[in-house]
Parts: sequence; C-alpha cells; structure tokens
Amino acid sequence: MERYYSNGKLLLTGEYLVLDGAHALAVPTVFGQDLTVEPINDPLLIWGSFTADGTCWFEAQFELPKLRLLSATFDSSCEGSSEFIAETLQNILQEARKLNPAFLNSDQGYLVKTHLTFPRNWGLGSSSTLINNIATWAKVDAFKLLWNAFSGSGYDIACAQNNNPIRYKLTGEQDPSTTEVSYRPEFADTLFFVFLNQKQNSREGIARYKEKRHEIQRHLTTVDALTEAFIQAKNVDELSEVITEHETLIGNIIQQPTVKERLFTDYHGAVKSLGAWGGDFVLATGDSTSVSYFKEKGYTTVIPYTKMILGYEQNT
Repeated sequence: MERYYSNGKLLLTGEYLVLDGAHALAVPTVFGQDLTVEPINDPLLIWGSFTADGTCWFEAQFELPKLRLLSATFDSSCEGSSEFIAETLQNILQEARKLNPAFLNSDQGYLVKTHLTFPRNWGLGSSSTLINNIATWAKVDAFKLLWNAFSGSGYDIACAQNNNPIRYKLTGEQDPSTTEVSYRPEFADTLFFVFLNQKQNSREGIARYKEKRHEIQRHLTTVDALTEAFIQAKNVDELSEVITEHETLIGNIIQQPTVKERLFTDYHGAVKSLGAWGGDFVLATGDSTSVSYFKEKGYTTVIPYTKMILGYEQNT
C-alpha cells in the first residue's frame, strides 16, 4: 500500500494581492490529509473519503481505464451533490492523466482512501491537500494540476509541500516562487486562531476581488513591506500594528469592513482575516483572557498558534 500526505495551510499576509505578485507569508499546519492507494484485481477505481472522526462522507466508483463514473454517494445535505463532488474528482484525475498519460490508464484497479485530520469546514485545505496528494501519486507537477483543474495563487500547494513557514510569490501568471523563512515568534503564546463558524468559498472571494481591484500595482509594494514587517515584528504590540494596517488596506481594496469592525469591535487585541474574507479562521493577538472572550461571543474553536502551526507540536 502506498501512502501520501500533505500539510494544511494558513495565509497570514498578502491575501488576494498574492494573486497579482505580492509577497505573502504562509504557514503549514499540523493538520492535513493523507491518501492511501491499494491495488485490487478489478478494473475499478474505488474511492472513499473520510472525515477526521473516521466517517466516510464520500464514495465513488470509476471504470478504468476510461475513468467513467459508475456511482457516487455523498453524506451531506448542505454542500452540493454526490454528482458534483464526483465530477470534480473526475476532473482532477483526468487533468492528472493529461500531465502523465500513463496515470490510471490500464486495467489495474485501485482502492483509494483519503483521511482528513481536521473538520472539513475548517478551510485548512481539503482541496489543496487532495490535489497535492493526487499529483504526488500521479508523478505530476501539483501547481500545474491545480491551475489546470481550478485556479488560485498556489500558496496552498506550497504549504502542502513544505514543513516550515514560507514567503510565497507569483513571479509570473503561473510561476511560483517559494522561500522558507524562519518565523517562530517569541510571543507565539499571545497568538490565537479563531474559527468563525462558517467556511468561506475562496473561489467566490477571489472573484469579488477581481471585480473590485483598481490600480492594484501601487498596493503591491505596501503589502510586500507589511509582510516583511509581520515577519520582523519583535513583540505582540508591533505585530498588532502591522495587522491593523494590513486589514485596513485590504478592506479598502475589496470595499468590505474588517473582521474586527464586523464582529469584535470591543476586543482589546488585533484581529486579522486569513485567506478569503468572511469565514474560516482569523488570527488574533491577545492574552490569557482572549479564549474566554471569543467563546463568550459564540466562537468556541480557539486554537493557540503553537497548537496549529507545524513545528511546535513536539514542544507543546
């Protein structure tokens, strides 16, 4: 049996503008997704996707080598249909075959299982980890597979492949540059990730950004500087200032109020949206009272920075 694993992701700076070449700081998470592949005798691809608690939420069968969908079941009432999920998976597999014509192109069958280690609605990269795992299995470039099957900046694929924080930049339309950075703030115990109780569709957020962006080039230098200031911040007060400036800038560009203005006006620390605004996790600076503040507001999933980001788990 073969096994592949990819890290989840969080984008700490540069959201939206990373699409236009801004430097962004991204971090891989302790959570991710694996994919196991076991040969079987029948010319079928039998697929099962499992949640963090072991529940099978999606099953499908494809005829090989045609990759024809035979059946699909989907355990959910709120995210599309089994056919939509199956067709999306089919598209990824077909695009992988275009990049490697030998992939799944015989009568050899496989039993494939995927296992998330985080709840599906957390937005830590259920799609990007899947794409990276399939790309590794198919022996193709994961960035090309992403862009052929979907869209996006690709920072999530870079996180899937790296075990350390990265500075990410698109130097061309589809030319990613990934540099590992040393980012282990001494004040990490004052940083928290708060789940906003809803998953944000990143493709919808990107579409809104593209509609509203104007004279974007003049903002790239500012975001580059803010990303560097974020990395170099010596204490939580400096980081809070960077977060506030970054939030104001992005809010003005996409013409939306910041998450602190919308939800946490009375919070004493800084709060920053991550990735597509409107859902998933936010980053908050704070202290020993922060967890109780957010939980009293109804946001019960509050994860310390050192419990979320890869590299701290052996020390906590």
